[in-house]
Amino acid sequence: MKMTIIQKFSRVLIGIAISSLCVSVTYAEAPDTEKMWEIIQQQQKMIEQLQQKLEATEQKAAVTEQKVEETAEEIEAAAEAIEVAQASGTAQSFIDKTSVGGYGELHYNSKDGDDSIDFHRFVLYFGHEFNENIRFFSELELEHAFLSDSGSSNGEVELEQAWIEMDINDSHRIRAGVDVLPIGIINLTHEPNTFYGVERNEVEKRIIPTTWWEAGVGLNGELAPGWNYDVRLHSGLSTTSSIRSGRQKVAKANADHPATTASLRYTGIPGLEVGGAFNYQSDITAGATTASNSATLFEGHIDWKHNSGFGLRALYAQWDLDTQLSIAGDDTQYGYYIEPAYRFSLTVIPGEFGVFARWSELDYGDTKEEERIGVGFNYWPVEEVAFKFDYSIVDDTDANTTSNSFNLGLGYQF
Repeated sequence: MKMTIIQKFSRVLIGIAISSLCVSVTYAEAPDTEKMWEIIQQQQKMIEQLQQKLEATEQKAAVTEQKVEETAEEIEAAAEAIEVAQASGTAQSFIDKTSVGGYGELHYNSKDGDDSIDFHRFVLYFGHEFNENIRFFSELELEHAFLSDSGSSNGEVELEQAWIEMDINDSHRIRAGVDVLPIGIINLTHEPNTFYGVERNEVEKRIIPTTWWEAGVGLNGELAPGWNYDVRLHSGLSTTSSIRSGRQKVAKANADHPATTASLRYTGIPGLEVGGAFNYQSDITAGATTASNSATLFEGHIDWKHNSGFGLRALYAQWDLDTQLSIAGDDTQYGYYIEPAYRFSLTVIPGEFGVFARWSELDYGDTKEEERIGVGFNYWPVEEVAFKFDYSIVDDTDANTTSNSFNLGLGYQF
């Protein structure tokens, strides 16, 4: 074993001490036997003390060397852990910046003796934040449970949202891609646990028509505290029959006749939203007729949820066309509804219960004038899950007929 510097130094000290004693004996007066024995004993005692110090020093040196080796091992382990953390950091960062959500709804419908059950919608959301200023969001939907190559099913797969949004500053953003239009209440927020009734109301379905999405580019943001705007240039409708059938759904859509939408909403009071929107179609037939048929849609609404549990929704929407559509008829089509509701907590079982009533009237064609009265309830065991029931009476003014229906539903959001 190689001697350390401390060991070498200790041995030199011992040698120097012995030499000094020998010299002192040589030059001193020659001692007698008794004196010589005393000197030898003193030297032996000194040697033993030095030997003990040497052994103690060697033990300390060994301990120090062991601690150095242990520290080196700890440093190496820490370095490896840092490398592993850095390698997995990218994956963890991607997960933290990516969001997944969705919703779904199951419907049971009974109208004048005709019963049906349908898993109406299964929807998945995917979002990702590239950085603090750029983000992506998408919505992919399967309707009516399945698709059939033979066309025997009513199923559809639809991409309703897929857009990129970039911040201009803290108050304004630019968004481009496929997006739902900022018109009405349900077109923007249509998860089943957020509204009353199993089916979406007919005014927003037929007149607006929900869910309505287009491809385009636009600006959105906040003009002042509580005042939010949205302006877009986008693809348009293409129809010669009804407004709802004109949705092209961004599937190789005709882009020769663009449209624009502008909306303004006030949300400065907690629980209250007051808003309106304007949509202009340069040619609602998308060139299908010899003469261009421009159209405008105006919509205004209020959505109020008071902290007492009372709520109120009301909406009016109207289309004005240059020329009436060949099948649907009227060059003016409109609809409105009023929906009071009351929501309260339950004491017997967990969750909340809400009751509602809805009066609506709509005219969306020569023979499509209706008055509707509906009542029902929602039960939320948790905020994201809703069990639904509603009963409706529909008076068809043109046909002079009345029909009744009731619906059961289950909806969820995550």
